[in-house]
Amino acid sequence: MSKVGPLDTAVSLDSYECTIAVECCVFGFQENELKILLVKRGIEPFKDNWVIPGGAMGEGKTLTQSVLAVLENLTGIKQLNLEQVACYSDVERHPVKRVVSISFYALVKPENYPVIPKNYISDIKWFSINDLPQLGFDHDQLLEDALKKLRSNLRDHFVFGELLPDRFTLTELQDLYEKILDEELDRRNFRKKILQMDLLIDTNEKKAGVKGGPTLFEMKK
Repeated sequence: MSKVGPLDTAVSLDSYECTIAVECCVFGFQENELKILLVKRGIEPFKDNWVIPGGAMGEGKTLTQSVLAVLENLTGIKQLNLEQVACYSDVERHPVKRVVSISFYALVKPENYPVIPKNYISDIKWFSINDLPQLGFDHDQLLEDALKKLRSNLRDHFVFGELLPDRFTLTELQDLYEKILDEELDRRNFRKKILQMDLLIDTNEKKAGVKGGPTLFEMKK
């Protein structure tokens, strides 16, 4: 979102002011599907619209410090690992004033992050990526770009946050990747690529209660 009331921070640009804002797409993997945390605005503009949580950059704070503070102030969420996505500076993106936004994303396990609507937020909810409401401001675009960034990072890097248990099978890992990427992956190629990254440890233990006794792996410390 592009306006946050008491956190507004403006910078002078010639004859007008510009608010620097931060937004964060908090993705979660829950009930075997990818979800996004959205908040409902209780004030204008876009009152009663669902949006990505965000607000103005805090005075004396970095971008990262600002987005973490905004998330805590609006949702109660604390201590996320963030990835920067893009900067948005279209002149007409906010109906009231000039706002430039820097967006981020995070990937979490929702049950580890209880949420509560705070300040001017009237509601908060995890939505399936496949069943989203129309978002206020230009947040449909922000969400689309963040999802592309998440999926791109997942293809190129071993990134799944805290979504798996400490020990997991390669099948569980592939299932997670396929759900987030929304596509089927070749089993042989996936395992070859993952093992070549040299980021996993073979525990030499088998998963109990599963046919075939698949090997359990864990991340290197």
